[in-house]
This record gives sequence, C-alpha cells and structure tokens, in this order.
Amino acid sequence: MRRRLALLVASVSVLTLIAFLVPLALLVRTVAEDRTTVRATADAQSLVPVVGTAELDTIRITVEQLVAESGRPVTVFLPDGTVLGAPAPRTPAVALAARGQSLTAESDGGREVVIAVQGRPEGPAVIRTVVPRAELTAGVTRAWTVLALLGALLVVVGLVVADRLAGSLTRPITELSTVSHRLANAELDARVEPAGPAELREVAGALNHLAGRIQVLLREEREQVADLSHRLRTPLTALRLEAESLRDPEDAARVTAAVDGLERAVSGLIREARWRSSPAAGRAVSDAAAVVGERVAFWSVLAEDTGRRVTLELAPGPLPVGVAADELAAVVDALLGNVFAHTPDGTPFAVRLAADADGVLLTVADEGPGLPAGAARRGSSGAGSTGLGLDIADRAARAGGGHLELGTGPGGGAVARLRLGRPPG
Repeated sequence: MRRRLALLVASVSVLTLIAFLVPLALLVRTVAEDRTTVRATADAQSLVPVVGTAELDTIRITVEQLVAESGRPVTVFLPDGTVLGAPAPRTPAVALAARGQSLTAESDGGREVVIAVQGRPEGPAVIRTVVPRAELTAGVTRAWTVLALLGALLVVVGLVVADRLAGSLTRPITELSTVSHRLANAELDARVEPAGPAELREVAGALNHLAGRIQVLLREEREQVADLSHRLRTPLTALRLEAESLRDPEDAARVTAAVDGLERAVSGLIREARWRSSPAAGRAVSDAAAVVGERVAFWSVLAEDTGRRVTLELAPGPLPVGVAADELAAVVDALLGNVFAHTPDGTPFAVRLAADADGVLLTVADEGPGLPAGAARRGSSGAGSTGLGLDIADRAARAGGGHLELGTGPGGGAVARLRLGRPPG
C-alpha cells in the first residue's frame, strides 16, 4: 500500500508538472525571442532619422558604430542601389520593405528585421538587421534546466510527503494485523492502540471489543464446564457407591473402573478448557504406547463378553506424542467404541501402533460392514449415537500435528488411521 501511494503521488506530480512546465518552457522561449527581436528592432530604428536625412558618409559612420555596439550585422539599402554596412543580398523582405512596409521574417541565419525609411528624395530606404538564432535562444537552456530541477524537486517533495502520509496509514494497519495474529495465537490480552484515520480507529476499537468478548465467552465457558463437573460429582459418587455394593467382585471392579474412566474424562475436560484459556500453557505430552495399551486392555473385557477377537500390535515404548494422556485416551475410546457400536457381536478387530520418522500411526481395523456414507461429518451417525466420536478423534489428531484417515480394509471392514505428530523439541 505504501509503494502504491508513492507511485500514485509520483504519477500525479509528473503529469501536473508536465501540464504546467511544458507550456511555461515554450513561453520562456517565446519571451526570449521576442525580447531579442524588440532590442534589435530598437537598434535598427535608431538609424531611421540618420538614414532619412543625412549624407552618405554620415550614414556609413553611424551604421559602423551600431554594428560595433550591437554585434549584429546591419545593412542599409538606399534607393539608388547603394548598400552600406554589412554586405547582404536583397531578400524578398528587403524588396517588400522598399515599397514602404516594415516587417520581421524568418531566414536561414535567424530572424530578419527590415524597416522602411521615408524622407529621401529618391524614394524609401531600407534598414536590415539579422538576429542570429543563438541570440534568439540565449538563456533559454538555462531557464529550462532550472525548471526541470524545480520539477524534480517538487516530485521528490511530493514523494516524501506521500511516504509520510502512507506511513501514517500503514502503521495502524500493520498494528491491527499484528494484534489479530496474536489473538489467533491465543494471546487474548493483546490490544491495539487506536491511531490513524477515523475509520482505522473505529476498526481498532471493534477489534479490542472483539478480544474482550472472546475473553468473556471463554471465561463463561470455563465456568459452565466447572459447573457441569460439579453437578456430575454427585451422580458419580452414587455410581461408585452402587459399584462397591455389588456382590460379585469382578462386576464391582469393572463398574468401578468405568466410573473412574468417566471421572477422568470429566477432569480432563476441565483441564483442557483451562489449558485452552491459558496462553502460556504448553502442549501436553503423553506416551502413546502406554495409553493405547491401557485402553485396549480395558475394552478387551467387553470384547471377551461379546465374543470379539482382539489383535494388538504395539511398538515398544515410550512413544511420545503431542496430545495429553486423557485426550488420547478419549480418542482411543471413541475409535474402539465405534467398533462396538457399528459392528455385530463376534466381529474381530485389530489395533496396531507403529512409529516412523513422521510420528506415530494408530490403526484400528475391524471386519464389519464398513463405515456408512458421511460418517466423518460431525453429528452424523447411523446407529443412534451422537456422531461425535470420529470428530473428536480428528480434532485431537490435528491438535497433535497429525490427521485422521478413514477407509475400507481388504476384507471390506472399516479402517481408521490416526496420525499423531511428535511433540516439539
């Protein structure tokens, strides 16, 4: 923008100067020619009284004095054919002046000034002088140089003023861009100082208001999450007591583990909300091998009850990834939960965790009917669920520097590949 404003001002300045300086330069040349012509005419007219009345010798002496003073050739044509002064041919202008008409004409050597003199008994005499072209344009080149330098100076001044003006416009815009990027990077305390034109000050005020509203909304969201957690404490405690009152120790342990998992999920949700509201918080790191192994072991109990064969391939750990342990556990639960929700009992599935140079790849494959169309869309489900499981997994993968891919296996079952990046540093 700054460069474009400077280019615009330079273009306008040059066009304006051309519009004024070209006619002015032509006027300077015309004035110089006219001034020189008038001076030469006045010198020639000073001979009129002498040529009209004096003797031949007097005319000759006077003409020689004028030539010496002016430096221009002066010729006097008498009616009897006598030529005094500088030798010169009888030009058409001289012939016309011999009939009594004074005039100025252009010639090869310059500008020819001829004056008809009345009063001699033989008839009109003619005084002729020639103004050389060098004398006609004397001082014009210097005047044009001064005008050109003045025009260049005006262009430079215009560019300096335009640069200052552009700077006063671009600086607030740059600050607005910087603050918007800081807000995008979760620096919610960033504010812009209103400056520049009224429109930019209004935009700065709107951006500051937006940042304040974001802080308020995030604070309200955190409070709502905290309230939700507090409300869930009571039913979770009741579930824990009910689990402990079960007579079968295995059932009691399984239900208690489920309650513990739910409580961890709620606590993780609160921590995640608080982490997102803290700009100084760093990205959590977890061991993918430990988390995946623990969650597969948990789901293996249900798989055994439903007659599903589980194949687990874990790369040796630790395998650090840029996702919190609770969040990664929720992702694994979502992927495995989809297997149980969308495949009939007895359908085998496999979980494979491998590491490579790009990070960690988690693959969950089953031998069921495959994924329905649109299963990856948030809120889309064909089995009566919330339809958020795959979306949670996808968002976690993107937050961890990876991505989620859904496909179909060789046998027709669904395959989910979750790529997780390694933590920075």
